[in-house]
Amino acid sequence: MTDLTGKTALVTGSVQGIGLAIARKLAGAGARIAVHGIAGDAQIEEVCDALHKAGSPQAEFFAGDLRNPDRIGELMAAVAAWGGADILVNNAGIQHTAPLAEMPRETWDAVLGINLSAAFHTMQAALPLMAERGYGRVVNIASVHGLVASRDKAPYVAAKFGLVGLSRVAALEYARAGTRALGGVTVNCICPGWTETAIIEPQIAARAAALGGDRDAGIADLLQEKQPSARLSDPAEIGALALWLCNPVAHNITGTAIPVDGGWTAQ
Repeated sequence: MTDLTGKTALVTGSVQGIGLAIARKLAGAGARIAVHGIAGDAQIEEVCDALHKAGSPQAEFFAGDLRNPDRIGELMAAVAAWGGADILVNNAGIQHTAPLAEMPRETWDAVLGINLSAAFHTMQAALPLMAERGYGRVVNIASVHGLVASRDKAPYVAAKFGLVGLSRVAALEYARAGTRALGGVTVNCICPGWTETAIIEPQIAARAAALGGDRDAGIADLLQEKQPSARLSDPAEIGALALWLCNPVAHNITGTAIPVDGGWTAQ
């Protein structure tokens, strides 16, 4: 089992979905959790309480608008003052679907800013401290769309391909940091396919509407198009993989982009 006692993890977008599932797994291994995301006070309190109950000795919320590099700097400074991130999970992301010719300029900027540029800024702040300590984990939640493209998702695909490339550069630059005993510093991407989260609900709803309002039929229609397993992933499964990557035994797994996609990218 992975023991993260004494480690601190910053998980962006951790108030729901995949981010919260990852935070729960890290909390269960004993890590302190720096919670981040867009939520009201009641939801923040609920999430922090749930992480305590899952096993985290401390869970606190840190605000930071990922569209703004200055606010990201403030976020990372606050986490550094709290002890610094031994583990950084860049999970926060947004998506908008539209044909290339119809994609609003401001949507392109927002998707690239949150899904790609924010990860650059958080990694730039966190990785030097990880290297000093000899242990660090960056787990970037990319997407199957960081490995293959789909129609009507130009900014999302561009951002996720960019995130995979950025992660590989960082992995090379920090490959010699630390030791096998300490765990080293690694940078990896997890690339989920269709996963049961809010971000795919609009696509499910559109398919369901075309099939007489049957949500299950909408999901099946969505999956049969690209995901050979015909099964959605559960966010907890992504969390389990992220946790394993944080184990010191994974010291030589770096620069990878691991698909969790039911065979999508094997085709």
